[in-house]
Amino acid sequence: MSAREREIKLAAPSGFQLPSLTDPGNGIFVGATDTLDLDATYYDTTDLRLARAGALLRHRSDDGWTVKLPAPVDGDDEAIARDEHHFDGDASRIPEDAADLVRALVRNGELAVVARLHTSRRRIPVRGVDGSAVAEVVDDRVEVVEGASLEQSFREIEIELADTATAAQRGALLARLRAAGAGTTERTPKIVRALGPPATAPADVHVPEVHPRARIEEVVRAAIAACVVKVISTDPGVRLGENPEDVHQMRVATRRLRSHLRTFRSLVDEKWANELRDGLRWLGDVLGAVRDAEVLLDRLEHKVARLPSIDRPAAEKLLDHLRADLDRRRVRLLDALRSPRYLTLLDQLVLAARQPRLLLRIDDDPDIEVLKALVREPWEKLADAVDALGDDPPNSALHEVRIDAKRVRYAAEAVEPAFGKPARPFIRAITELQDVLGEHQDAVIAGEWLRSSAGHAEDEAQSFAAGQLAGIEHHDSMTARAAFPAAWKQASRKRLRAWL
Repeated sequence: MSAREREIKLAAPSGFQLPSLTDPGNGIFVGATDTLDLDATYYDTTDLRLARAGALLRHRSDDGWTVKLPAPVDGDDEAIARDEHHFDGDASRIPEDAADLVRALVRNGELAVVARLHTSRRRIPVRGVDGSAVAEVVDDRVEVVEGASLEQSFREIEIELADTATAAQRGALLARLRAAGAGTTERTPKIVRALGPPATAPADVHVPEVHPRARIEEVVRAAIAACVVKVISTDPGVRLGENPEDVHQMRVATRRLRSHLRTFRSLVDEKWANELRDGLRWLGDVLGAVRDAEVLLDRLEHKVARLPSIDRPAAEKLLDHLRADLDRRRVRLLDALRSPRYLTLLDQLVLAARQPRLLLRIDDDPDIEVLKALVREPWEKLADAVDALGDDPPNSALHEVRIDAKRVRYAAEAVEPAFGKPARPFIRAITELQDVLGEHQDAVIAGEWLRSSAGHAEDEAQSFAAGQLAGIEHHDSMTARAAFPAAWKQASRKRLRAWL
């Protein structure tokens, strides 16, 4: 079971008295209060990889096993958002599915007990006029039974906000608690307070801030780290399989990092970069097998809706073969993510993000000029490829141009932090060009699959449905082909490359 947790923590000073939270003017009313005694055991590596990354794995007396992973908070500077995943299982053994979700953070490390907490909780439900949930306010008195903190006990107030809570209701609750003496908003989870300073150290990988006219070393490190962070952060979602976007984002991160290593090849150790690229190619292949099937299935499912109603059942049966193939590919992907090879690759990527193997430079060129050259080279290759297309290029040639455009985009994005605003219009134009060519390639691939499927269809109805869908895809591929010249004209405007 999974859910998004969104909470605000407040410090409770000595002598703090919880005020009445009922506020009819803002439509909030308090329900019946109850109290709980909770015993929680937290697991982590010896170097606290989970805690430092804002994640946790615990067993608690009231709700069994829980994994919490950091999530975006939509610009809310006070709230902490985490995705909560619950698992059944005996307290003496970590469930495999729970350990699976934190594997990208733990990697080849070992999970062990790092803290035990006892919490006396007073729980106050807050509801709206219509009885809908607004929040749950909890008053926690926490005792560190086992842990590294010098702070052996503490008290904190949490506001666990419901999705339906309004800004006015949220503000009213905070105002009442602060008026009663609750302190500055805390963004520190209980386990971090229990473990003390070591748990507040940075995560294994973080993306350093890059300022305009930054040095080459800073640009390279930031570009690599951003990709590695994306691989690690999307790993749990890929394993859960609930959102195809997770596979997409992890695949993009592997492709982008491979491209970066190629872009930076004159600046980094060749053997080191090639080893990383080989591992990323392997990972990208198993991700790509799933992603390609997901894109094709999603595309054709939308196209089936455009068929006459009498032909849709046959078309759906045709897609059942694709759905079964996608399931098989997902099994192979999960096997890869649970393999020693993947964990070793993650360790290599983490080390690469922290300490990329840069070569000692012997030239005197300014860093900013070297960074410009890293984009000029793939740009010139792209321009030459477009010039060689001719009036009616084959689909394969347009696909190669798309690959070249993607490399230009990734190179420009890698160095963009050092150039800032002047580089962004160029990146947008290249992205639009890549999107046009991507639509063309997706339509071509879909058409090829449909033609093949028509030849192996179970009956004439499926063959006929495949033919109709193939006709739609051919039309879409020609539409994208017709849009290519305008997209290239925009992307190749000289003024967009003034920063180079």
